Amino acid sequence: MLPFVLVVAVMIGLCVVSLDILSAARGFVGGESHWSKGQKIATAHLERYLTDASESEYQQFRQAIAVTQGDRNARLELDKPNPDMAIVEREFVAGGIDHADVPGMARLYRYFHAVPPIARAIAIWQQGDELIDQTMALGEQIHARATLGEHDAPSSNRYRAQLRDLDERLTPLENAFSAALGQASSDTTDLLRVCLCLIGAVLALGAVRRARRLLRDHIQVERALRASEDRFQLAVAGSSDGLWDWDRRSGHIYLSPRLRQMLGLSGNEDARGPSIFRRLHPIDRHCAKRAVVAHVRHGQSLDLEFRVPQVDGGSRWFRARGTSVRDPQGVALRTAGSLTEITEQRRAEVMLFAAKERAEVTLQSIGDAVITTDAHGRVQYLNPSAERLAQCSLEDARGRAVSSICCFVSEATGQPITDPIRQVWRGRNSWSSKDRLELAQADGRTIGVDLTVTPIRDRQGHMDGIVLVIRDVSSDREHAAQLAYQASHDGLTGLINRREFERRLGLSTRAMRSGGPPFAVLYLDLDQFKVVNDTCSHAAGDELLRQVAHLFTHQVRSTDAVARLGGDEFVILLEDCPADAARKIAENLRATLGDQHFVFGERSFTISASIGLVCLSNEQIGREEILGAADAACHLAKEKGRNRVQTNQLDNGEVAERQSEMCWVSRIQAALTDGRLRLYAQDIVDMRQPNERRHVEILLRMLSEDGSLVPPRAFIPAAERYGLMPSIDRWVVHSTFAVLRRLIDHEPERVPRLCAINLSGTSICEEGFAVYLHQQFAEHDIPPSLICFEITETAAISSLSRATTFIKELRALGCLFSLDDFGAGMSSFTYLKHLPVDFVKIEGSFVKDMIEDPIDFAMVEAINNIGHVTGKLTIAECVSSTELVYEVARLGIDFAQGFALSVPRPFVAEAYAAEPLLAVR
Repeated sequence: MLPFVLVVAVMIGLCVVSLDILSAARGFVGGESHWSKGQKIATAHLERYLTDASESEYQQFRQAIAVTQGDRNARLELDKPNPDMAIVEREFVAGGIDHADVPGMARLYRYFHAVPPIARAIAIWQQGDELIDQTMALGEQIHARATLGEHDAPSSNRYRAQLRDLDERLTPLENAFSAALGQASSDTTDLLRVCLCLIGAVLALGAVRRARRLLRDHIQVERALRASEDRFQLAVAGSSDGLWDWDRRSGHIYLSPRLRQMLGLSGNEDARGPSIFRRLHPIDRHCAKRAVVAHVRHGQSLDLEFRVPQVDGGSRWFRARGTSVRDPQGVALRTAGSLTEITEQRRAEVMLFAAKERAEVTLQSIGDAVITTDAHGRVQYLNPSAERLAQCSLEDARGRAVSSICCFVSEATGQPITDPIRQVWRGRNSWSSKDRLELAQADGRTIGVDLTVTPIRDRQGHMDGIVLVIRDVSSDREHAAQLAYQASHDGLTGLINRREFERRLGLSTRAMRSGGPPFAVLYLDLDQFKVVNDTCSHAAGDELLRQVAHLFTHQVRSTDAVARLGGDEFVILLEDCPADAARKIAENLRATLGDQHFVFGERSFTISASIGLVCLSNEQIGREEILGAADAACHLAKEKGRNRVQTNQLDNGEVAERQSEMCWVSRIQAALTDGRLRLYAQDIVDMRQPNERRHVEILLRMLSEDGSLVPPRAFIPAAERYGLMPSIDRWVVHSTFAVLRRLIDHEPERVPRLCAINLSGTSICEEGFAVYLHQQFAEHDIPPSLICFEITETAAISSLSRATTFIKELRALGCLFSLDDFGAGMSSFTYLKHLPVDFVKIEGSFVKDMIEDPIDFAMVEAINNIGHVTGKLTIAECVSSTELVYEVARLGIDFAQGFALSVPRPFVAEAYAAEPLLAVR
């Protein structure tokens, strides 16, 4: 019904609004008539005023034009956000509009001014007001000239023409305004017709839908009634319960089909009382008869259980319930009831009893202590484990509160905890302690326990009791404490290990960032530990580490952390320690360690340590960076002579360099693993025969993680310092030989005449490196005469005998050798004659400046001459300009290498190709 009311209300509202719009439109049309009449009268009076200059004509002009001004002032007031309706009404009345039409016109203007026809009418109105303003201005101009006596025919004719022009421009606007308002009225009428038609259609459609719904509801009600009756019949026929009805007056007994099936009666067998009772088990038959008699005669409730024997020898249990209709004397006239089979329920009861017995036996046997309470929190049961932990028997505990036999305390504070049973009673589903608990026993001992408190609820969800499970975890906690100690301490020295130290360092770092005190980190490395291990066995080394750990622990405060990182490396965290104090502690440790003599057997050793120190106050740096900085400072202390303290100020250039090199180690290893090393080749030009087949030097580059090329000067120093050069040299040899093999097999004309490979001093001195080279020559079948190994002067001289042996072994195979960076060392000329090399590469720092520096020129000339005297060919490095090319050729140097002759290019079989020389032929 409500939708119909809403539709009618909308229809009435539309009618009211439409009538209001039409009335307001008529008001505007009437106003326009007064406006047009006033304008025409004003124009006529002003023309006559031009003719006779009569002041009365001018005043009549002003009175007539005031009508249009009233409408204009009302419009301007309505344009305001909060117009004054008193002003609007006064001005509209001044414009000749009736009082009754003013409210509707104001509403139409305010609420429908954006509607296209209304907006068009308002725009025309505004144009007309502008022309009215021009007419008023013209009238005032004419009046002003007349007042001054300036009244000549030419001026009058000119003003008259202007006045007529304004009148002619106003006339179409007046017609257009009326047309726009007429259009608005017409649109409103059409809209009203459409809306009324739509509302009528909606009402008709609603009526149809309502009628169909009523009809559908009637059909559904009939179907529901029919289904309900069918369900009742099906429920009676298919019910698992049997129904019976006994009319004592007629003696008729009705048994439902289900009941007959339960009792084993056939469909045509007479259902009389004696025959029914004979179906019962002999033991239950007499009890059943007495219950029926007591119900019929004395009104006792009829609810009994009995058995019915089956053909297979078993029995089925049934429950009979009934009620009676009685006469005024209370005698039953008619009794009816139901029979329910409860065989499964009886079996479930038996099984429940057995389960209960098993549960009790289980509780008696398990190691966890179990305590149950009633709904009031009083103890009902304790298993033997609970009796042992509580030191109280079940007989003594029954009926008492749990808190009177068990006192649980916090392991951390030793204070009793809040009663967990009370917390569960307050609505918590279960309770288990987040803290470590102990059970305080009557004899004063405490046992570590885990406690779980869980409510026991009935079927309605009401709390019926509580069960407490107490587990003795004292041995587990002792074992866990032992494992925790082993996980955080060094097994040899008893100091904390790296993991625990990093954890404490992280805590100190976070505290410092939050405004905490400054701290310092000492990184200590024993200087001669390997000597002790090698001369006196590892047992001596272990004993030395234990003694040093004991010394360090007793030389620092108890709040400081001393850790062994591994091997002979120790680290100390000095909490709340400014830089000056940290330096004093470090020096004291170094001096104290130096005063100690380690004696093992008959041997005595003086012990020293290199110490790296990092002091921090408010730096934003992580624990990894702190340990890295301390480690770098320790390495620098070793390089400066050992047995010293090196402080890392975090902006120390030397330490930063070491730290940077240490960071390169993992990057180099990753580049080796990921295959990010690249071979490049640069020509070495024969200055005697520039057109001969090329002689190249193999250069090494590394691809960074972002794919950019890293020059060798960035990573080779770190590789040399931290022992990575043998791996790099092996990779270069293997990769170079593989490229040469592909060129020999597929493009022999592109094989260089000689291929120079740089070897580090570490590789030359490494046992087995020469064997590796023999294997590579054999594996790739590379002619040894194609390979020239370059070794630096410093590397050769630092291990002269080993280098000489290595060179002779490979020269015997057919390889050539070049002495690289000659002139950079301190003893070049002394050792040159002892090194069996084929080429001498003049240090590039001499070559590149030899044109401007006469000393460099003399050095280059002398090295070239001595090389030739000793029967060796010379190579000038870093030839970077055409002038140097010519100067090198003039000095008679055999070979030249540099950017002026060739730039390095990738050395791979697919990309390697001959390029023209960049300079002299």
